[in-house]
Amino acid sequence: MAESRRRVEEAYRVARERYAEPDVDTEAALERLGGVPLSLHCWQGDDARGFENRGETLAGSGLAVTGSHPGRARNASELRQDLDKALSLIPGRHRVNLHAMYGEFPGSVDRDAIGPEHFAGWEEWAKQRGLGLDFNATLFAHPKAQAGFTLSSADDSIRGFWVEHVRRCREIAAHMGRVLGTPAIHNLWIPDGAKDAVIDRWERRSLLRKSLDEIFAGTYAVTEMKDSVESKLWGVGSEAFVVGSHEFYMGYALSRGIMLCLDTGHFHPTESVADKVSAILHFSGELLLHVSRGVRWDSDHVVVLDDPLKELMSEVVRAGALDRVHFALDYFDASLNRVAAWVIGARATLKALLAALLEPAPRLRELDAAGDSAGKLAMLENQKTMPLGAVWDYYCQRQSVPLESEWPSEVRRYEAEVLNGRGA
Repeated sequence: MAESRRRVEEAYRVARERYAEPDVDTEAALERLGGVPLSLHCWQGDDARGFENRGETLAGSGLAVTGSHPGRARNASELRQDLDKALSLIPGRHRVNLHAMYGEFPGSVDRDAIGPEHFAGWEEWAKQRGLGLDFNATLFAHPKAQAGFTLSSADDSIRGFWVEHVRRCREIAAHMGRVLGTPAIHNLWIPDGAKDAVIDRWERRSLLRKSLDEIFAGTYAVTEMKDSVESKLWGVGSEAFVVGSHEFYMGYALSRGIMLCLDTGHFHPTESVADKVSAILHFSGELLLHVSRGVRWDSDHVVVLDDPLKELMSEVVRAGALDRVHFALDYFDASLNRVAAWVIGARATLKALLAALLEPAPRLRELDAAGDSAGKLAMLENQKTMPLGAVWDYYCQRQSVPLESEWPSEVRRYEAEVLNGRGA
């Protein structure tokens, strides 16, 4: 163990000297990284099923979870146990993101009747660990969502049901913020849309705007809860039309002073989400990023350290926006160990942030301003082979979590001792 620590420290010493050549302070980068929390999404741990026990599935909700790896969390206690394990393998102090269907419900409680009492177990768990919680209304996997429209439904009773649900979710989020002393972000995504041609798009969006205005009429202190709205390009069953498009929600959010959520899987595959960051932050105080990975479509694959992720984090850092941007993971893959999926995605996101913080931004700006395109590209290329891994390993060691080469064995042990006993 001592020899391993010595090797990590020596590699870091060499890396620190390399980064110092273009005036990059690795210690400052690590200090800044340690203050950035990620919000881990609870729905990776149970394939977005929730604990309502009503028998509904994700069919028709625009969501699809593939795979049947053993060990899915079957209740809130198991899910919290798995999150504990995942968090122990991720450097830094983070948050947990809940959907409304993950409450602990005695008997039958419909979504327009949920309250803070159904999440008391989550609050107590988070309080004991010094974690913040975030929250999401759940407008899918429910009989009143099967027609394809919720907040934009032409049926007043259906629309009213979902308006009340979201109102209650905002109340729950505010309660979490008060109890835990850190504001909960309440994010709203709805599956509303149509599979084929829609004639009256205007009316559907008028209904959604009306519902949102009713929901956000109630206000909460920003020290307790912050609102965000999340768009989507398309979904399964909403290929032709999505009511809550990017343009709709951007207009609504900016006109109402509400945060916009950009999900990296909710745009066209050739569209750069990174490019949107500086554009939106010129007009919005804060921004929520849902970090996902689409493969050919919005497939919610486990996040890895790829170019789009690195570009996204670089843009946030270059814009000086780390204090204005919130990061949450959003994917679900049941084809592999679910704890490993959390850890891989979280560590990849943090590595991308570290790479951005280790960029020689002042030098690059000078080259850019001078019109030295060749020099700028040469420096960016040089960054690609800088010893990021040595700095990352040192950060993990300093945060008392396993190194990149070590944590998979911890997950395999957990799978053998805990997950395999649960079955499929």
